[in-house]
Amino acid sequence: MNPKVDAYLKRIEKWREESEKLRNIILDSGLAEELKWGKPCYSFQEHNVVLIQGFKEYCAVLFCKGALLKDPNGILKRIGENTQATRQVRFTSIREIVGMETVLKTFIQEAIELEKAGVEVKYKTTADFTIPEELQKAFDESQAFKAAFAALTPGRQRGYILHFSGAKQSKTRVARVEKWTPQILRGKGLDDE
Repeated sequence: MNPKVDAYLKRIEKWREESEKLRNIILDSGLAEELKWGKPCYSFQEHNVVLIQGFKEYCAVLFCKGALLKDPNGILKRIGENTQATRQVRFTSIREIVGMETVLKTFIQEAIELEKAGVEVKYKTTADFTIPEELQKAFDESQAFKAAFAALTPGRQRGYILHFSGAKQSKTRVARVEKWTPQILRGKGLDDE
């Protein structure tokens, strides 16, 4: 048990009992316990396997390579439509956790075996995403903009593509491209300062 996680659990009010139960289930697997991103994180040979998360409506365990786990009953949930690797199991009570304990232990053991085997998630590449026509038009109009976008890391490129594509109306997509053009020209991503 990691003292940083002890301190974290003492200071949270919502989902404390549920988080403590999840912690005990996960620690039974022999994973190393740390506090990462402000959440209890459990790893195998320095590879993150599972995290405990607390939200307004539920608490959850997040499997870092959840997309690779066998889930015939559809228990594991994607966090968002663009989530590629991670999957969550959500809970709203201790009773739910107790009822799922055996399933959770199975998922945890399988996740550990995936780490032992060195299995990696195959992520979509930037080329797998559809470029919105408004972004393509901006590329066609400015070689400097196109070159600056191409020079971004793949993750930053995907972030922009998803952000621009997320708008339902063309005028909103155009406005987003215009708004973020200076940031792209500076070689920065959506979340960069």
